[in-house]
Amino acid sequence: MRFSFAQTPSSGQVLSLQEALKFATGNNIAVKQAHLDEQGAGYRIKEAKGSGLPQINGVGQLSMYPSIPTQLLPGEIIGEPGTFVPVQFGTKYTANGGLELSQLIFSKSYFVGLEAAATTRDLYRLRTQMSQEDVLYNVSSAYLQALQTKEQFNTIEANYNRLVQLEKILTLQYKNDFAKKVDVNRITVSKTNLENQRQALAAAYEQQKNALKFFMGMPMDQNLEIANETTLTDTVLPLTSNTEEILAQRTDYQALQTQRKLYGLNVENIKGRAYANLAGFGQYVYQAQRQEFNFLDTSKPWFNTFVLGLRLNVPIFDGFQRKNQIRQAQLDVQKTELDLQNLSLSTQMGVDNALKQISASQLAIQNQERNVKLAQEVYTTTNSLYKEGLSPLTDLLEAEVALRESQTNLNNERLKYKIAQLDYIRARGEIKNLIQ
Repeated sequence: MRFSFAQTPSSGQVLSLQEALKFATGNNIAVKQAHLDEQGAGYRIKEAKGSGLPQINGVGQLSMYPSIPTQLLPGEIIGEPGTFVPVQFGTKYTANGGLELSQLIFSKSYFVGLEAAATTRDLYRLRTQMSQEDVLYNVSSAYLQALQTKEQFNTIEANYNRLVQLEKILTLQYKNDFAKKVDVNRITVSKTNLENQRQALAAAYEQQKNALKFFMGMPMDQNLEIANETTLTDTVLPLTSNTEEILAQRTDYQALQTQRKLYGLNVENIKGRAYANLAGFGQYVYQAQRQEFNFLDTSKPWFNTFVLGLRLNVPIFDGFQRKNQIRQAQLDVQKTELDLQNLSLSTQMGVDNALKQISASQLAIQNQERNVKLAQEVYTTTNSLYKEGLSPLTDLLEAEVALRESQTNLNNERLKYKIAQLDYIRARGEIKNLIQ
């Protein structure tokens, strides 16, 4: 079965790079998960605020005393000084039920916690952007590689078709004793080699499209074709690269700064636990005591109690737990500082390497374009000489191989150039501009 990229199913969807990126931002599973995490952060803020609102609980308790507790009272109450009289207090059954109300009045860690919750929401928002940027990079890279494979297939296809025509001519000449069997065999071997390359490229193209679908969040059974050409944002090579300016617009750097702030708030939160907490409370309780289990008897009395008060909690000594918790939290801050330094270095390296690769690829593309032009001229001339009987078949096959290699090298350099552009855009924190 002969394969061709032109044989696109009628139900297949042809997507440009920008269309693929837009599809991915709305359908990629990692992006969807990041959005859910961001929503969860919003609920955590509400949860943190809720601890400062009035807390109301229903309470109830039923107790049975098979043996009623005994207490010793001074003997003076019955005229026997110097002795103790055992007395049982209470009833065999007691029950109570009611409402408890509490309201936080002051807690330093509570207010720090509110700020930390809001910072957590910012962190998850930035992580969502980071997830989107990772998807944009992966989709762009997969798209460009599939496009390069498609272009390489077209190159092989053109050379294959030339050999097919040449094989037909030589076969006819051989039948009429104008060509040697060995020449026909040489053409057949070359054609078979190209056929194997075509099949390998066709399989690679389908695999690359599957990778593209995965990054896009598209079902594998959905037909997809990529556009024949694509361009990235024009890359302007700066004379200097200001790392601080680049870092300021990188989402991962902003996320690390937010993470550092969050760890700092954690330190403050732990320190805040050393402050006194003040809360108000109230209780409204109904209670009944019975010698028999007859609490449902409405003729028996229940007694109510209503209490209002303040509760002060003053931490005094916790066995140095808080001190060590603070030190652990401070280590997290220091590690984040190192992460920021590491990101600064990797950003500078990424920008410099991308710029060098762009410059090298631009020069290589110019050289390879000249090579393709020269190889095409050599092939055309050799082909004419071969037809006139002035050049052997081996020279023609060598010229065909040289042309094919130069075209392959040109395709590879173009891919390197586009990937370098992509790396440069990502290193500068501007990859989101691809869908704007």
